[in-house]
Amino acid sequence: MTEQIAIWWIRKDIRLEENPIVNWARDNKFVIIPLFILDSILLEGNYTNIKRNQFLFGGLASLHTNLQEKGGKLTILKGGIIESLKKVMASTGSNLILAEADYSSYSISRDKKIIQELPLKFIDSPAVLLPGSIVKKDGNPYQVFTAFRNEWIKKVQIPISSPNSQLGSILVPGSDIASENDQIYRSESTSTLFPPGEKKALIKLSEFTEGVSAPIYTYAINRDRLDKDGTSRLSPYIKFGMISPKKIVFQAFQAIRNAPNLEAQKSAEIWLNELIWRDFYIHILFHYPSVINTNFRKMNIAWDNDPKNIQAWKEGKTGYPIVDAGMHQLINTGWMHNRARMITASFLTKDLLVHWKIGEEFFMQNLIDGDPSSNNGGWQWTAGTGTDAAPYFRIFNPITQSKVCDPDGKFIRTWLPELSFLPDKYIHEPWKTPLEIQQKSNCLIGTDYPFPIIDHKFARERVLKAYGSKY
Repeated sequence: MTEQIAIWWIRKDIRLEENPIVNWARDNKFVIIPLFILDSILLEGNYTNIKRNQFLFGGLASLHTNLQEKGGKLTILKGGIIESLKKVMASTGSNLILAEADYSSYSISRDKKIIQELPLKFIDSPAVLLPGSIVKKDGNPYQVFTAFRNEWIKKVQIPISSPNSQLGSILVPGSDIASENDQIYRSESTSTLFPPGEKKALIKLSEFTEGVSAPIYTYAINRDRLDKDGTSRLSPYIKFGMISPKKIVFQAFQAIRNAPNLEAQKSAEIWLNELIWRDFYIHILFHYPSVINTNFRKMNIAWDNDPKNIQAWKEGKTGYPIVDAGMHQLINTGWMHNRARMITASFLTKDLLVHWKIGEEFFMQNLIDGDPSSNNGGWQWTAGTGTDAAPYFRIFNPITQSKVCDPDGKFIRTWLPELSFLPDKYIHEPWKTPLEIQQKSNCLIGTDYPFPIIDHKFARERVLKAYGSKY
């Protein structure tokens, strides 16, 4: 029987190993044409991010190399989605388009239009368990994480197959399609934190989860320390599917089973919980697409939204070192430690009384791992407007957080060099530094580093009044 040809429309699955579309094509005797389309939203949209695109292009270049090793190639086209798909179908005789489902409002709207014109078939999704597969007995979706997690644990099955050794037989070798962006095949990301590509992702996963001294076993005690490298830093790879979420979950379960002691096991379970949170937020966005723009909880907060305060926050000039250091890490690297995300988000929404949507959009415009569902879920949690929201009276004290999460000021000094010579005693509250010590430390507060733009005690009382009547 003659094999049929399908387009593998690559979106958030930039990998070969454990790829549902690749496996489906092999099982159903299709040959596939790997295709990535550079559309205007990616290149010029409101969330366009140079660092994220550099990482993406580096991942695509890596995928192209991996495909060449298997006898195929990656085709990259620039322009309209429907026009590009039609062009490839016409030039190759393909009669099916395969893609992972996606659940952002833009993706859903785009895919509805495509289905009306072209044979688009969804294979799996970026979530470990398909959205809609975890609901309560009455058919309604879970809105509380713990209940969702318990059901997720019952249902999850992670069959990890062997690498795609027969991959070459399902690729169209040396396709005649003229790619319009050959330079991307040679792209290299400038990020030293996140070298792009599937192979790099697999190495990071292995280093984090394998062996009795693996960092996953100390994750519980190190994950909130900004001055330590205690997290997996896999999020950018997960964002673009350079590694399978199922494989990561499988490794987490393996680590739990192989834990050398109970403390290490609990630590690995906490890391698994973070992966389940990702699934939870994907499911929430699927069931409640309006959360991308509105509060999950129906609240009407009188936001202040002072433009000067917003700009100071964006530039890392609030006068609170732990907040500013986090923002400088984001601006300079395209990534921010998760604890710093919580601290900076709390400061914006609670101390400055700024609408979470403003912060959410800024993160999306700057994070390499910026993903609509997780980013939205995290911001609404911190703002107290989302699912499992932090209680309105939970307001992070930036000074306390600084002392707990960066006790010696190592993180602060890394990202705020103007505070480098300030004594430890004053690193968390530099405005309290005596003038003589400021002069000796080459850091005059108000000149070299700003005074706090708001008093935390005042801010706390203000936000409690603003929120209190809404609960």
